[in-house]
Amino acid sequence: MLLDWSGLHVFHFIFSSCSQKLRIFLSLKGVDWKSHEIDLMTNENLKEYFLGINPRGLLPAIVHDGDVHIESNDILTYLESVYPEPRLIPPGSEGKVAELLKHEDDLHLDLRALSFRFVFNPPHDPKSPEDLKLYATGGSGTVNGQQDERVGVEIDFWETYAERGITDDVTRAAAEKFRKVFGELDETVSEHEFLLPDGLSVLDIAWFIYANRLMLAGYPLARLHPNLGAWYTRMEQMPEIAREIELPPPVKEKFDATRAQHVAEGVHLEAVAGL
Repeated sequence: MLLDWSGLHVFHFIFSSCSQKLRIFLSLKGVDWKSHEIDLMTNENLKEYFLGINPRGLLPAIVHDGDVHIESNDILTYLESVYPEPRLIPPGSEGKVAELLKHEDDLHLDLRALSFRFVFNPPHDPKSPEDLKLYATGGSGTVNGQQDERVGVEIDFWETYAERGITDDVTRAAAEKFRKVFGELDETVSEHEFLLPDGLSVLDIAWFIYANRLMLAGYPLARLHPNLGAWYTRMEQMPEIAREIELPPPVKEKFDATRAQHVAEGVHLEAVAGL
């Protein structure tokens, strides 16, 4: 029974952006944890075992001394209270951090859309009708004793993806959201080394992972947002972060080939979104 587990257990996947965010956080904290990798590529997150842990089927999830936590930003806030040093949520900034993390979380489906069109580019639909039926019926349908609407949002995303993929309109809308928020962050780091004046925080980790994924998709971060581009360079030089974003050679080759094909066909992100 996982409720009897001691220590920190992390359910995650290598290319899950929220999992990357958590792993960097734990590395910077120097926290020991036991890994439980859930393969999103084979839809292991929709199996009964994992849906019993997280009815939303999303990663990461943690079990800490028998207590289950399932929302990535809630997990970070919780772990900050358990492992307070070094500080990654500065005292007095909790409200601002929570607000900006929610803003980041609200863009998650936009990040996923751009990732699947321009980075992963799968040859077939990632979720079959059978997968989605399992998703709809495999979990409890509740989180913290209340009916959970997130599963419906996830199913809608994958059904729409199966029907028409990621359209140019969806691409442009998602890219414009990121251009706006990156513009705001660019102004922030023109005045401070990091996103908060206190120094490195969980906000830097969260937005770095988004920036990294968008750059893999072909987003011209340094050209559009030079201050944020310099911030990104500072961040990626940290060993805890550099290790996390290093791609295995076969994966890098696949991503590079996808980008080259899109460029050759004139359907790369900059062209489609007019960046």
